[in-house]
Amino acid sequence: MLSAVAGVCCIVVETPIESRPYTVRPQCVVIQASGHSTSDLADVVIEPDQSLSTLVDNIQHNPIAAALLVQLVRENINRSIESALFAESLAYSTLQHSERFLDWLANDKPTNVKSFKDEPIQAQRNGDQLTLTLNRPENRNAWSTPMRDALAEHLQMAIVDESINSIQLQANGPAFGAGGDLTEFGAARDAGVAHITRQTRSPALLMHLLREKITACVHGACVGAGIELPAFAARVRAREGAFFQLPEVAFGLIPGAGGTASILHRIGRSRFNYMALSSERVDLETALRWGLVDSLES
Repeated sequence: MLSAVAGVCCIVVETPIESRPYTVRPQCVVIQASGHSTSDLADVVIEPDQSLSTLVDNIQHNPIAAALLVQLVRENINRSIESALFAESLAYSTLQHSERFLDWLANDKPTNVKSFKDEPIQAQRNGDQLTLTLNRPENRNAWSTPMRDALAEHLQMAIVDESINSIQLQANGPAFGAGGDLTEFGAARDAGVAHITRQTRSPALLMHLLREKITACVHGACVGAGIELPAFAARVRAREGAFFQLPEVAFGLIPGAGGTASILHRIGRSRFNYMALSSERVDLETALRWGLVDSLES
């Protein structure tokens, strides 16, 4: 069997893959190196502005996370958002106990835990409009447990209060969101508890349920949760200079804030897999072309 546990990190095919039903798929990443393909066997079809060498190098350094990601995405592309979020949570919780991630925790996890005085989310109501502002500018709005819980609380209120017709999600400081608060990584010692907690306090699901009411206004670094959550919104507006990145595979993880549902359905399987597996930055021009962002913020 062609799989990451058998030492096969990925398969690179030089020519377009035949489009036909495949009953058995390799348990590793399948990359079509060039050309257009309509086959669902290819997890990534390399585009002219994408780097095959960068992609393969990152997969080779993180083969288990890469394999689990593409297996999850193969299923999530056809799942409901609710089912996709459930599966993502299980996969993410599993990888939190993987050898690669535990090695990162032991050797590279930052320890400079910061304390804050202000609320992690500022909420302002104006008639039927609700503005939610991420408020950790000194930490570049790194996604933390207090921020997750606060956002979930405000979104739950917006579901209950049907008089709220419009929600704007924005952020203070130089970045909309610089990714997960790395000082919190590894706090969950029990995979089952981590999964249930993630399902209980899920801003991703709540944003999906409120999607048509939400406009996300993003700027600066939009990393990890900083783009996974905005991608649920019906409208995503970005300022000049914004960039987007999914770095989780480099830690031995996968996107875990809803990206395998939200971003996947915005930009498609191949581009999502490339973005997540390569960990490369996506600039604003590319994000607009892909549909990750809908418009420039004036």
